[in-house]
Amino acid sequence: MVKTTLLALGLLLAVPGVALAQQRLSQVQVARRFWMAAVGQEWKQAYRWLAPATQATMSQKQFRQMLQPLRKPVCRFGSVIDLYKLGFRLRDAAAPEPFVAYSFRADTLAARPHFQLDVSFQDSTARRVKVFRLIEVK
Repeated sequence: MVKTTLLALGLLLAVPGVALAQQRLSQVQVARRFWMAAVGQEWKQAYRWLAPATQATMSQKQFRQMLQPLRKPVCRFGSVIDLYKLGFRLRDAAAPEPFVAYSFRADTLAARPHFQLDVSFQDSTARRVKVFRLIEVK
């Protein structure tokens, strides 16, 4: 019995992806996967990264429509993104809101990027996107 259990455990760990799937992603990784899917127009994949409460407020069709403004900067700067900043937004009455922002790699030579790909999370333990924004910096 013990040998069988150890063998099964060893096989599970040897299968690529199984051990990785069991690891909990960080908010930075979740934000990156969300934006990489959105930039690549993989709408269903990106939609899956949204928090259930956020999904309840919009259909997949509405989600695609909200991300249409993303097409122009992707055409201009390409689809490669890099971490720009992360932290907590401090609101007056609410708890601090964790956020992660990415920018287009081709846009990094400017003093500030022209666009930020921003996501917020419910709290520091959340692993689903609560709010997403394409911020044009002027």
